[in-house]
Amino acid sequence: IAAEIAGDARLPADMRLGIYANAYRLRLLEALDGDFVALKAHVGPERFEEIARAYIETRPSDHFSLRYYGRHMSRFLAETAPYRDEPLLSELARFDWALTDSFDAADSPVAGVSDMAAIAPNDWPRLIFVPHASVQRLNLEWNAPVIWKAADKNESLPAPNKAEFPVGWVVWRQDLQIYFRSLAVDEAFALDALLRGETFGAICEGLTEWIDAQNVAVHAAGLLRQWLTDGLIHEIHTNSQD
Repeated sequence: IAAEIAGDARLPADMRLGIYANAYRLRLLEALDGDFVALKAHVGPERFEEIARAYIETRPSDHFSLRYYGRHMSRFLAETAPYRDEPLLSELARFDWALTDSFDAADSPVAGVSDMAAIAPNDWPRLIFVPHASVQRLNLEWNAPVIWKAADKNESLPAPNKAEFPVGWVVWRQDLQIYFRSLAVDEAFALDALLRGETFGAICEGLTEWIDAQNVAVHAAGLLRQWLTDGLIHEIHTNSQD
C-alpha cells in the first residue's frame, strides 16, 4: 500500500504510512479503553494496554464502526495464553460488554403492569412475552458486577471472589440508565424461558421444579410483575397456535 501513498522529501511515504498505522492502533486502544471499565480497573492501565495490543494484533477490526470492535474480547481472554489461566478476566470483559450491548440497544416502548389487566384469565397460559432489546442474560462464576460497580465509582476494588455455583444476572436499560441484578435459580430459569419465547403456561410448568404446583402460577405472576416493573418486557401477546 506504500506505493499508493504520496510522499515528499520532508515526509516519505513509509513514514506517512507509519504515522497512520500508529494512529489507527491508538484509536483502537481508545475504543477498548472506554468499553472495558472493570477489566482495566482490575488489571491496571499498563497490563490493560498489553492485553489490548495483543487483542488488536489477533483480532483485526472487521466492522466499519468501532462500536463493535471489542465484542470478541471475552472469548480472546478465555482462549489465549496467558490470560486463559485467569478466568476472571474473561468474565469481567463479558460483563463490561453486556453493559455496552444493553446501552446501545434499540429504543422501544415497554409493557406495564396495567397491560395485564386487559388479558382474559383463560388466555394467560398462552401468553408470550417479547423482551426489551436491551435485556442481557449472563451466568457468572466471579463477582464481576461488584468489581465493575466499584470501578465505575472510582472506589477500591473488592477482592476477586468465585461463587460455589454460577450466578444468574440480568442487565437492562431504562431510558439512559443501565441496571443489573442477580437472579435466584428459579427466576433465571423463567427469564431464560421467556427469552426463548415460551408461553406463560410452559414457564409455570418448568417452575414446578422449585415451586409446588398449587402455588406456581402465583409465583410466576409475581416474577412477571417484577419484570414489567423493571421494564424488561416490550410486548405481550397470545400464542394463537396453542
